[in-house]
Amino acid sequence: MATSSVLRRALLYVPASSQKFMTKSLSLASDNITYDLEDSVTPANKQTARTQLRDHLSSLSNKPASIGELAVRINAVSTPYALDDLTTLASAPNLDAIVIPKVNSASDLSFVTDVIRHAAPQRHASDPKANPLKLIALIESAKAVMDLRSICAASPYLSGLIFAAEDFALDLSLTRTPSLSEFLYARSAIVTAARAYDLPSSIDLVCTSYKGPEGVKRLEEECQNGKEMGFNGKQCIHPSQVEVAQRLFAPGEAEVEWSIRVLIADDKASAAGRGAWTLEGKMIDAPVVGKARAVVDKAAKCGMDVESLRQKWKDQKPE
Repeated sequence: MATSSVLRRALLYVPASSQKFMTKSLSLASDNITYDLEDSVTPANKQTARTQLRDHLSSLSNKPASIGELAVRINAVSTPYALDDLTTLASAPNLDAIVIPKVNSASDLSFVTDVIRHAAPQRHASDPKANPLKLIALIESAKAVMDLRSICAASPYLSGLIFAAEDFALDLSLTRTPSLSEFLYARSAIVTAARAYDLPSSIDLVCTSYKGPEGVKRLEEECQNGKEMGFNGKQCIHPSQVEVAQRLFAPGEAEVEWSIRVLIADDKASAAGRGAWTLEGKMIDAPVVGKARAVVDKAAKCGMDVESLRQKWKDQKPE
């Protein structure tokens, strides 16, 4: 599945039980809006929220240009609600992805894939023009972490992994600390598996602090920490978190400028038959060039003015 263009720096949960919040979400600028049928909806309101979400998606003539992707978080496969969620919403217009909570094994993804193939076959055609529904799996347990290999290979429509810290802490009887060190193994395993299976998204834990300067500071620290570990996005539980997540999970201006200089100089070095060279005293070889290319590609997807920087550094030469 061609998913390399997917950008999910922020994945914002919006309760499907609130028409007010769903309507407001359409005015936001977010890579992803995920309407939630799981944790934010009580059992008594599941059916109403499901129908309300279907009507909300059907009422849209087009997805807002400021939103990259519209998704729904269904209920876990182990619950009596998942099948109705899928059969009701799989063919809904403007739906791009399905977030699946509590994925404990490959069978959970196989179930969702099979249901969608029957409920919305037009969204699972081999033709790329069919715009297949993407699946994003929430990893929430020790069992899931130990079974990442089979989970990642379970469906051709899998497009990312999400780490659910609170449920993972519950499963292992852990206490979450500001350092997040108790989650190091699980988070490392998730980003490594996502990369190994060429999934475009590895989305980090929720920051539960979001109010006031301290909340913003905590969110920034968590985003930076997650980026350093290899995550390329973050779950958000409040609209105020989206701008911070998208800014910090985008390449920095200095990083983009350096990367463009590397690429321009590398073209000239290659033309001269030089496989390795230096720039500002730093050795540049194939892995460095590859990283620079990835940075520039992502910067372009994030809307950064890459072409102006190319013009600025068009005369850059290898040292």
